[in-house]
Amino acid sequence: MAEALSYEELVASRRSIRGYKPDPVSKELMAEIIAIATRAPSSMNTQPWNFHAITGAPLELVREGNTERMLAGAAVDREIKVADHGYQGVHRDRQVEIAVQLFEAMGIERHDKEMRQDWVMRGFRQFDAPVSVVVTIDRELADDTVAHFDCGAATYGLVLAATSKGLGCVINGQGIMQSTVVREHANIPEDEVIMTCVAMGWPNPDFVANDVVSRRAENNDVVSFVGWDD
Repeated sequence: MAEALSYEELVASRRSIRGYKPDPVSKELMAEIIAIATRAPSSMNTQPWNFHAITGAPLELVREGNTERMLAGAAVDREIKVADHGYQGVHRDRQVEIAVQLFEAMGIERHDKEMRQDWVMRGFRQFDAPVSVVVTIDRELADDTVAHFDCGAATYGLVLAATSKGLGCVINGQGIMQSTVVREHANIPEDEVIMTCVAMGWPNPDFVANDVVSRRAENNDVVSFVGWDD
């Protein structure tokens, strides 16, 4: 039996996995992973999150519906608010940087529109993962940003729990860009708002983009220490 990773090792070993084996993930393992994720902290123990794990035929219908709508030029149909102007400044720089890393790993040239579109469509297909976990929040808390923070903590907990069991994941905002499709085939109740989804499965070791490690800002760029003597 493999020795368990320390928390630091687990965090450092996590990657955004975008290529998967077709092997199924058992319901029992998914239940175990989600049970770990629900130990995430929340404001006054409100636990505002819900998880909808989908696989098999329903997930294939989500893939098909997302692909058809996006190729047809359908407008983005998210249920969460996003900035109208998109990412700007340093946030846009970081977004571009990881895209460049991934395209270089996959050998996708800047001028290769066909390959670039194929890469984008992989996201709408949930990266062809055998499982997608749709994360929702109770609608009565839809405008409560504290609850959004809690939901993010639980989603990160989900990713780390899956990683600890040998699975790979990627938090996938593209997968809910046609939320109407997701809601229909994942049987999302009307009293819940779709926040994001997580593609999940057994990593394909031959998919080179899985080895990409996104760079992180240094502490000096994001941390302020107050009250310590230098």
